[in-house]
Amino acid sequence: MQLLVAVDTLAEDAFTGNPSSGAKLLLIPQHNLVLATRGSSQFFLRIYELALPASYRADFTMEQLTKELGLVIDQLWPRYECAATDAGLPKRNLGTELVLGGWSPKSERMVATAYAKTDSATPAVVQQLDGGMASPGEPLRGRPDSFASEDVLVAGRLQANCLNEQMGRQVAGGRLLTGFLQQGQAVIKDLGAI
Repeated sequence: MQLLVAVDTLAEDAFTGNPSSGAKLLLIPQHNLVLATRGSSQFFLRIYELALPASYRADFTMEQLTKELGLVIDQLWPRYECAATDAGLPKRNLGTELVLGGWSPKSERMVATAYAKTDSATPAVVQQLDGGMASPGEPLRGRPDSFASEDVLVAGRLQANCLNEQMGRQVAGGRLLTGFLQQGQAVIKDLGAI
């Protein structure tokens, strides 16, 4: 049983729009978990900042983190929204999509859950991800599922192109990073430019 999560590294300064490179995928290796994002990197880093020390608790379980993460996102979002508004960023540009995945000792398999949030008025959307390729906008529909590096890189390029076309500007690009997990192993690889 394996789990692969792929992200691009393109980031941009919210004020200037200047491009940079950022980690949108971080591990909690002692529990064989990965946390990844699309959207606000600042919000993602705050979530990771909370999840990492929680993972040191003796009673920590992936199932508990999975259950609580949507509630934590809802609690933090109003402060994030206010800070962004105070900084002059339009609310319509705010949004985050997070994926938490990894080995579940309780289920004895790899599991992943997606979380999405765009405003304070609506609770975070929480969705279990079950097998196969998943991607925003579904540009990978009909492609065979493959963990081969070359296939994942092609899929990453298709996804980045789709997102850039949808947004009318470059919002995805840079390099493609993958988090590859199986029971007892968590590896991050740089597959190349997309």
